Parts: sequence; C-alpha cells; structure tokens
Amino acid sequence: MSGQRVDVKVVMLGKEYVGKTSLVERYVHDRFLVGPYQNTIGAAFVAKDTAGSERYEAMSRIYYRGAKAAIVCYDLTDSSSFERAKFWVKELRSLEEGCQIYLCGTKSDLLEEDRRRRRVDFHDVQDYADNIKAQLFETSSKTGQSVDELFQKVAEDYVSVAAFQVMTEDKGVDLSQKANPYFYSCCHH
Repeated sequence: MSGQRVDVKVVMLGKEYVGKTSLVERYVHDRFLVGPYQNTIGAAFVAKDTAGSERYEAMSRIYYRGAKAAIVCYDLTDSSSFERAKFWVKELRSLEEGCQIYLCGTKSDLLEEDRRRRRVDFHDVQDYADNIKAQLFETSSKTGQSVDELFQKVAEDYVSVAAFQVMTEDKGVDLSQKANPYFYSCCHH
C-alpha cells in the first residue's frame, strides 16, 4: 500500500499581490516568475490562482468549502496584508471549522536586502498563530526559503490526521507510512 495517493484540498488565501501564485510556482515548478501579475481565479490541480481582490470574496467561499488546510498569506512588507489575513482566518473558522491553518509571511528576501522594510512584527504574528493554533512560516518564493518546508508540513499534518482517524476507526492499523500526499486543489485569494 505504500505510495497510495491521497488527495487533499488545500486553499491559499490572502490579499492580492502577497505572492500566492509565486509560492505555488516555486513549489510546483521550482521557479520564480517575474511579473506582471494578473488577478486570476480558479481551482484545479495545484496550479490555479484565485485573486486576492475583495471582489472575489463571495465566490471564494465556493472554493474553500471542504478544504482540509489553508495557507493564509501576508506580505512581510505590507501591514495591511496581515490585517487581511486575519479576515480570512475568521472566515475559515466560521465556515470550515476543521480546516487547519498555516500562516505564511511572504517576500522575506526583501527583508534580507533591508530589514527596515519589515512592516509585520514576527512576534505579533507568532502570538496570533499560537492563539489560533496555526503554524507560522516566513518564506521567499524568489530564493525558495521555507517554501518546500511549508508544503511538506501541510502534507505531513494531513497524513498524520488521516492516519489517526483511520486508526481510531480500525484499531491497531498504522497508516503513517501508507500514503504519499498530493495537493488536489489550490485556491488563492
């Protein structure tokens, strides 16, 4: 049974231009594309992007319905993007209670160039993450920093939860090495 495919719906949410598309491009294709970027909306196998524009809010609810995990993104150089991330967390908590949340600060490479560009305090975000029981990652799609680790953690957590649920239903069966997870659907907003 080793290598069995596991499909899990993962959504990506956040203000427009925080770097959601770039995260997926870095993870899936190991590349960083330089703009210009367009607002896009869709849901497909790990490759589509739902824009961060508020005009898509109502439609996005359709895309994150049934999601098992959400990567909520904010730009480390834009404090308003973190406030918007809090909105998405609140939405998810009210509509998808079982959805595991991962907070993702993007564009950390810009901070390496100039620390004064940081507009979202790490400790404030860590306190918030602890409060909502979310994992926190600071990433750079440009350099690849922590991108693989973020997606790997999502996959590992899902497989662990799925294995635990099956073990409690079918006592004594260890599925921890049984599945090789694939991200089934990725929506960005």
